[in-house]
Amino acid sequence: MSTTRTKRKQPGSVAFVGAGPGDERLLTLRGAELLAGTDVLVGDPALLEAHGHHCRVGVELRAIDPADPPAVVAKLLAAAAREGRRVVRLVDGDPGLGYAAVREIDACAKAKIVLEIVPGVSDHLGVAAYMGVLPAGRRSGVVALVDADAASVDWEALVDPTTTVVASGSPGALADLAVALAARGRSGAPAAVTVAGTTTVQRTVDVDLEAAAGRLAALTERRAVLVVGDAVAVRERYSWFETRPLFGWKVLVPRTKEQAVGLSERLRSYGAVPVEVPTIAVEPPRTPQAMDRAINGLVSGRYQWIAFTSTNAVRAVREKVEELGLDARAFAGVRVAVVGEITAAAVQAWGIRPDLVPAAQQSSEGLLADWPDYEPGLDPLDRVFLPRADIATETLAAGLLERGWQIDDVTAYRTVRAAPPPAETREAIKTGGFDAVLFTSSSTVRNLVGIAGKPHASTVIAVIGPQTAKTAEELGLRVDVMAGSASALVLADGLAEFGSARRLANEHEPPGKANRSRPAARPVKKAK
Repeated sequence: MSTTRTKRKQPGSVAFVGAGPGDERLLTLRGAELLAGTDVLVGDPALLEAHGHHCRVGVELRAIDPADPPAVVAKLLAAAAREGRRVVRLVDGDPGLGYAAVREIDACAKAKIVLEIVPGVSDHLGVAAYMGVLPAGRRSGVVALVDADAASVDWEALVDPTTTVVASGSPGALADLAVALAARGRSGAPAAVTVAGTTTVQRTVDVDLEAAAGRLAALTERRAVLVVGDAVAVRERYSWFETRPLFGWKVLVPRTKEQAVGLSERLRSYGAVPVEVPTIAVEPPRTPQAMDRAINGLVSGRYQWIAFTSTNAVRAVREKVEELGLDARAFAGVRVAVVGEITAAAVQAWGIRPDLVPAAQQSSEGLLADWPDYEPGLDPLDRVFLPRADIATETLAAGLLERGWQIDDVTAYRTVRAAPPPAETREAIKTGGFDAVLFTSSSTVRNLVGIAGKPHASTVIAVIGPQTAKTAEELGLRVDVMAGSASALVLADGLAEFGSARRLANEHEPPGKANRSRPAARPVKKAK
């Protein structure tokens, strides 16, 4: 007798993952693992945008309104889980400290849904750390964490003058809390409020509790953090985030987001807010035959070397290789040379380890300085594949020929001027809406001016080298910072040095706004 077996349906689950207080890098490793395997990601639109890149292609994104009642959200989560799907509910801060999140968890538990609760960096403690406040202080270890939007507050725990109160919530609820604390005897306690905590637009101000209600209620942000207690009085001693050299600076990066990844990350590490505005659009070569032949030669063993001088070249070759159904194994036996840290990172992201990166100057000249001569008796092949832009200079090709190498100099991509940025961006460029602009080539200078106009006189101009500086000056721009080597990351470091000097010279002005009063001329600061 035969029997029919049915496959048992896998139960679904809901994981509540704390996304932290704002800085997307504060997501835990376990949270990132769950995002990578989820079928449905639920959260408010800002959280989905910040963390959706951790998910696989095809994941279902369900945006919810932060004002949606917990019962409504829990019903949505439970319904998806009952379909056998893995659901991740992203919440601000830590799930266990959120008034609404706790009620969603409770509703799912009552519905017998398989749960996982992944803690996150809480708004309370995360923002306090970015403020420079150590809640335990030196007088007492008593810390009271308050959700200002909760239905009730334990006032007895908050009125002790040695207790540090850390409250997170809507500005209106925080205003009510401040009034109540002042009325219950804590009016003279040091206090500070922070909005947009842990992000590069964070703002912290000291407040008087008795007069704080109006100031807090006037805030337009959805949430804020209020800290009350002696630990606030010494926050400047431990301030590390808002004192970064470029904190709050809005920096224009004339590159696409893909090209600017490393540079933008370096700027953020200094506290800046990078804004990528592409000035060059990359297009395939007009005729693909030369690239096809070169890639076939790569596979068949025609080359001893391939030289990448830009991330665009890496991208163009990778797309062509994958178009032919190949992968990084096509580079077996081929030595790889690259110019620049960012280009090296793009090659490594493909699973390829560069064999040659210039030890000193990150440029074609620097690569040539370290490139070995061709030795007929030692080198099995004498040919180099050089994929590059249609407007690239002949420096590298000519230098390799002098060293005895044969060159396949192939146009891998064409560069054309990008479309103008949105009107508001063009207006910001012309009126001083950007604190600084980084130019990484002469073409970025010419193209930005061509599509958007000249940066305002108050904008700090930073350039990657002498030729770029010359182009900027020819177009009427005053150069403030020049990198000591042809590296975008060195250029960012140079701007940070400039910002540190500016901060010291203008300590009375808000961070990131000192350049508004910069003098009419100054010698160029050359980054080391």
